[in-house]
Amino acid sequence: MDLKLADGSSKVSVAEAAFDRPYNEALVHQAVVAYMAGARRGTKAQKGRSDVSGGGAKPWRQKGTGRARAGTIRSPLWRHGGTHFAARPRDHAKGLNRKMYRGAIRSILSELLRRERLQLVQDFELAEPKTRDLVKRLGELGGTDVLIVLAEENRNLALAARNLSHVDVVTVHQVNPVNLLRHERVVASVDAVKRLEEWLA
Repeated sequence: MDLKLADGSSKVSVAEAAFDRPYNEALVHQAVVAYMAGARRGTKAQKGRSDVSGGGAKPWRQKGTGRARAGTIRSPLWRHGGTHFAARPRDHAKGLNRKMYRGAIRSILSELLRRERLQLVQDFELAEPKTRDLVKRLGELGGTDVLIVLAEENRNLALAARNLSHVDVVTVHQVNPVNLLRHERVVASVDAVKRLEEWLA
């Protein structure tokens, strides 16, 4: 299949296997959930009764005091005691095999193309790392809530986009289901599309 460049100057031939697939909502949802779960740090931790220092001696004898029996001053019922069902560090990652992950990326790219939210440009270069120049260039393309996908890192572009909360600049290796769906539009260079095709076809 052929994709037109944003300026209409020419067309780029790409594989249908990568850019013309039906939208699989269930697969895309699974990929997004797995990606976001893998980004969680899972470092939350609290102290249970066995983790709090002290409490080794029985506070008072078992019987005869008239008070409730107690074995430690670090019981969760006591002030300065441990926590009931204390949180422990854990891994939130969910399994998703490579074939399913790539299938989800194909599905998202195909849907973006059908909705005309994926634009191709011959290249995306800035002479200077100026945010003003980048905003002007994005305005010419039709909007400013954009994910820019490049084949290689571009320092000028990265510096220019750094101050814009609604613009992200990534390489092909950094493309994922979340950043593809987060932005209103995706602008990709021809070289980036060819590398995506190699990865997904």
